[in-house]
Parts: sequence; C-alpha cells; structure tokens
Amino acid sequence: MEEDKRAGSGPVSVGLLAHVDAGKTTLSEALLYHAHRIRTMGRVDHQDAFLDAHPLERARGITIFSDQAEFMLGGREFFLVDTPGHVDFAAEMERAISVMDAAVLVLSCAEGVQGHTRTVWNLLRRAHVPTFLFLNKTDRAGADPERVLREAQRQLSPDIQPAEALDEAVAEREDDLLEAYLAGGLSGEAVQAAARRQIREERLFPCYRGSALLDEGVQALLDGLASLAQTRYDPEAPFGARVFRIRHDAQGNRLTFLKLMGGRLRVRDAVAIGEETCRIGEIRLYNGSRFSALREAQAGQLVAVTGLADCLPGQALGQCEPAPSPLSAPLLSARVEFPREVPVQEVLSAFRKLEAEDPSLGVQWSESLQELHIRVMGVIQLEVLQELVRERFGFSVAFGRPEIVYRETIAAPVRGAGHYEPLRHYAEVHVRLVPLPRGSGIEFASRCHVDDLPLQFQNLVRTHVFEKEHLGVLTGSPIADIRVELLAGRAHLKHTEGGDFRQATYRAIRQGLMKAESILLEPYYAFAIDAPQACMGRVLSDIQRMSGTFDPPETDGERATVRGRVPVSEMMDYAPDLAALTKGQGHLALRFDGYEPCHNAQEVIARRAYCAEADKENDADSVFCQKGAGFVVHWDKADDWMHCEVPEDA
Repeated sequence: MEEDKRAGSGPVSVGLLAHVDAGKTTLSEALLYHAHRIRTMGRVDHQDAFLDAHPLERARGITIFSDQAEFMLGGREFFLVDTPGHVDFAAEMERAISVMDAAVLVLSCAEGVQGHTRTVWNLLRRAHVPTFLFLNKTDRAGADPERVLREAQRQLSPDIQPAEALDEAVAEREDDLLEAYLAGGLSGEAVQAAARRQIREERLFPCYRGSALLDEGVQALLDGLASLAQTRYDPEAPFGARVFRIRHDAQGNRLTFLKLMGGRLRVRDAVAIGEETCRIGEIRLYNGSRFSALREAQAGQLVAVTGLADCLPGQALGQCEPAPSPLSAPLLSARVEFPREVPVQEVLSAFRKLEAEDPSLGVQWSESLQELHIRVMGVIQLEVLQELVRERFGFSVAFGRPEIVYRETIAAPVRGAGHYEPLRHYAEVHVRLVPLPRGSGIEFASRCHVDDLPLQFQNLVRTHVFEKEHLGVLTGSPIADIRVELLAGRAHLKHTEGGDFRQATYRAIRQGLMKAESILLEPYYAFAIDAPQACMGRVLSDIQRMSGTFDPPETDGERATVRGRVPVSEMMDYAPDLAALTKGQGHLALRFDGYEPCHNAQEVIARRAYCAEADKENDADSVFCQKGAGFVVHWDKADDWMHCEVPEDA
C-alpha cells in the first residue's frame, strides 16, 4: 500500500485521443474548466478553444498540433495533452503517446468505434499506456451508449468496463477480491488499490459517459483520473528525458519539448546530444499558447527548453530509453512547386525547419532534377503545409499530384562491395544484404572482427547505413526490410578521412542492390465497409476489382460489414464511389496495414521510368587509384579490383 501511495504522487500526463469529430477538443475544454485552468469553456465552432489556439486549427475546426495544459488535481500536478484526431496528422498524435502516463480515448455515442479509433487503441496498447474511455455526445440524436460500449468491448477489449460498475469488475479479476466482495467485506480502499493496479497492468479500462458540450459526466471522469491514474518518477534519479515535439516560437527560437523521465533539469545545465554538449537556455512551462519560465523542472513534467540543437522527436537524453519507432507512415509523396524568384536554399531551409518539427515529412532535394519532394499522410496535410509556409516563411508553394510512396526490398541474400580511393583518400567496405520479414525496416549487424577493421570504423559504417534513405534500383524508392551485415573493411593509416567510409558504404549497399533480385512493395489498407446488405454484392465486386481480399461479411439486420486488405493505390479514392453506390448510407474506415509485394509492379516500374545506372547521386561504381590518379570501375567489374579477401562462407 505504501508503494502504491508513493507511485501515485508525481506529475501525471494524460492524453486525449479520438477519431476526428468525436468531441475530444470540447472534452478538453470541459476538463480544464472543472480543473480551474480556464474560466469559461471555449467551443470549436466559436473558434475559441483553449488548446486549439493556432489560426489554422480555429479556421478548420480540427486539432492539427498537439498541445498541452497544466493544472492541479487532488494535490497532484497534471498535464493534459490534446492530440490531433484526423488521420493526416496521426504522426503528431503518435509522438505525443510516447510521453503519456494515461490516456482518455473519446468515442462518439452516435458513430461508435471507427477506423482510426482502432488504430489509436493499438498504438496505446503498443506503448502500454493505461487507458480510460469516455463515451461522448450522449445528447446527440441517434446516440446509443450501450451499443457503443458493447462495440468497444467486442472490437477493442472485453476489459472495457463501465465506471459505475467498477467495484464488481475489479473483484471479478482477482479470486481473493471476488470472495471478499461476495461476502460484503471488500473495503473501498482495497477496491481503489486493486483498480489502480489492474489499470496499470492493462487488465481494466474504465469507461465513463456523458456529453462534453452539455458538461455532463466530465466531473466523474476527472474524479476517476485523480483517484486511479498513477505515475512512477524519481526526481532524485539521474537525469533522463525524451524529446516529443519540436517547435519554433514567434521569434524563431527552436523549442525542444521534453518529458523528464527521471532527475531534474536546471537552467544552464549541460546536456549531451551525441558527441556535442549543449546548455539549457530557458525552461518553459506551457499552457496552450502561453508559458511561464522555470528555473528547474523535475521528473514527470512536460517542459519546453531552448539551447538544444539537432534533437529529433523520440530521441532520448541522459539515462532514458528512446521512443519506439513510429508506426504512422506517410503513404503519399508530392513535389513542392515554388516561385523561381525564391532562392532554392531559402525554400529548402523552410522545409528543413518543418521537417525538424515533423520528421515524417522526409524532405528530399534532388540536385540533378532540381526538385524538392516531401511525404504526407493526405491532401489535408498538404493544404495545411501550404498555409503554414505562407504564414511562417512569407512565400507561396503548390504541390504536384500526390503519388503513392513505394518501397523496395530483395528476394534473397546478396553481397555488395564499395571502394573509394581518389588521391589521398581510402576506404573499402564489404556487406551482405539479407531480406527480413515485412515491417522490419533496416537493421545492421557486424560480422567483421575488430582485428580486421577497428571498431571506430565499424561504427562509422553503421552510422552511414542509417543516416540516409538508400534507394532501390527498380523505381528509386527507399529500401526496406533488409539487414545490412558488415563482412569486411579496410582503412589506410595515412589517407583515410572523415567521409571516405560514407562513400564506400553507400557504394557497397548500392552495388549489392544492383546485383540482387529486387521486389517492389506497395502500402496496404486494412478496411472496414459498413453498408446496406442490398449493396454488399456490388461492394465485394469492387474489392475484388481493386485486388483486395476480405473475410465473409458480418450481418446485423439490414446492414452488413466486410473487412479485409487492399492496396492503398486502389482504395484511396473509393469513398465517393461508396457514397454514390449506397446513396450516402455506406461507411468506409481505413488504416495503414503495412507493405506487401506490388500487385501491378511492372506497370508502376514502367510508369516511373527510373534508370538506376543514370542516378549518380546513388552511385554503385567504385573509385580506385593507380599511378597517383583516381579512376572509376563499373559496379559489375568492381569485385575483381577489391583489396579485401572475404571468404565465401563469411
């Protein structure tokens, strides 16, 4: 019991998450009002919501940027983190999840569990964030809280239990508690302690209900958070923090938002970032768009600091684990069209700042084509980026037609070698590329002994494997699901310089790809289509036409639901067709569900017309030196010139 009390005494970060239009921002207003952080409740339609302060958010009526507010509740400090609900800004939402101690998942009692709801739930389970639910909009016409509760129990977890029956739900999960409960001897204190434990262990998810707009059920939710949400932070531990957001203020100062996972942080403290050391300039405690300055922050708090350069969201500082790799992946790529009178460097600098705030943008500049490309989740994000660039940087941009982001992998292991030896430079790298299961990303392993290549150079190779996106040879798309194994390497005591192993590593990977049997991958959606049974035959026919697969439809009265998987390229524009087919009575829910071999690979390859040999920014050839002069050896002849002898069974 003493441990339980101590665990619940620190700051608590509570995130609000939902499918768009579930009423999440309205709920945040009501919670902040009851917690005495704001005097009056704002409204989305009145454009005065406290945590939707950006003009773009108020104009569009949606949350675009995660934001926070701090308040005291039950003698403890709480941080409320409001997150975007629109799928185009899922990456922003996922970054915020990495610093949550608890989450409130908001469901509309009219719409129920929707496609993005399931995505959010899976992200919360992956991050092991204790979760509360709030069934909102009980005042809406057609609202059915009991139906939505059953739907949530069926589709999300049977451990979602109504808050009004929490005592019984807690007792049912532990035999000794159930015995005491049936005998009438279970104290309220014992129930609370068990509930906190079960919520922390993700064996229980309390579910509240009400109407945020009418201020019904909000106080009960707040009371539940005050009594049941826990934290475990130690201000006396060594310093550790996780970066979860990058912003720039009106004066252009770079703000690094941190969650302190342990210890304390003071103004002028030195913080190591890689091999660099930076000093903290300011520490700011933000409430919406306003902030107050702190001299010190402690474990559990969410603060913004100045003075930290080159940090990225998800990065760990001090003694802390980095955030898991994000699952939200941009599925579209678009060319940035900008006025030619605006210098390229100015445009690139602006998009690099935006990329620092949202790394998923994946800004790419092609020197040979003089083109700038970015990656996005959808067209709404492109519209927002247009307005952001105009507002923050003072010039206008447009975007070319978005295209699907393809990836490439290999069918079987293959070796690659790269040599870089212009005059007074030297590095050689031998790698094996090994295909991995779908969704594995890029991995690195060394099979090279330190006697053959010192550890400092092996670490350089590792760095160069991960520092850029290596492109495949079919369409010039990024490679994925490959392990790069370092087999051998060689440096020169006198002539090896900083960038030599970069060049050798890049060329080794590229040469391996040129030798390999490559596979083009495309993104897939997991879909759920709810429609009148009379229309289901046509829907199933459409899915087959789109090269999709599906499970047998589930029927409920006059309606039916079908679930399956389909290429993103085929279904991304299907919503209007479904609406026309069902006369507006059909509902389509989509979520990204990984990459698979492309269903029309030859067509895509022909359309892209990519020439790997001509892409000198991704060169497979090697550079050797003879008689004091460097010369290029074509990739398919380079193996005969390599200096390292690598056994076949290495």
